[in-house]
Amino acid sequence: MKQERRPRGKVQILIADREPIFRMGLRRVFGAEESLRVLAEAETEPQAIHFARQLKPDLIFFQSEMIPEKAAGWVARLRAASPGCKIVVTSAALADGEHLRLVKAGVSGVILKSVEPALFVKCARKVVEGEVWLPKQKVAEMARQLGDTPLTIPRPVDMLTHREKVIISYLVQGWRNREIAQHLAISEQTVKNHLRAVYDKVGVSDRLELALYVIYQRLDLSEISTRAPLPEDKPSRQVLAHSHA
Repeated sequence: MKQERRPRGKVQILIADREPIFRMGLRRVFGAEESLRVLAEAETEPQAIHFARQLKPDLIFFQSEMIPEKAAGWVARLRAASPGCKIVVTSAALADGEHLRLVKAGVSGVILKSVEPALFVKCARKVVEGEVWLPKQKVAEMARQLGDTPLTIPRPVDMLTHREKVIISYLVQGWRNREIAQHLAISEQTVKNHLRAVYDKVGVSDRLELALYVIYQRLDLSEISTRAPLPEDKPSRQVLAHSHA
């Protein structure tokens, strides 16, 4: 695995692939472009998660053979490590329907390893601009499979676990980390770890920003909150933020 200092003003790319020769080739292709830069290469999924968390790339090219069985969970882990990053799956070949499954899971593109190098550059630029990249022969196939079903990419808020939502419900009521930990019978450090994961997933930096995010995203915590009463010896607190509506 290789890592470089993060340059400024360029699209930051992470390559995750088991094949050294492919990683080397893709690095050279992107290295010839002024607007693109490879920050690191990963040989395994854990390495990719580590580099994503450390370097916060804009774009990740990820080998299909390295994807765990549950693609949605894998996408969530990468996005939690680098909020806002785009993911493109590289593959020698994919089974019928696999393109649709991956896009539904949240990836921004699928590209075959056999295409011309210039197409990898074009793919990188288009995906960063917000487009979905697919092999031409798969577009019509996906259209047929989708039919009238809208294609939606999960929002960061949809990636929150039940435990994370429970902790958020306490937080927006004004609970301190120590009080949340005592009520849930977990350590205060565990609460901090959960909050750090939540901050990364939704792209906020502190408790107030998270409370505002919950309001603007209309995250429904009502059922969770009713199962989480304040301790009897604690007075009710004012919610951290209010809607401007």
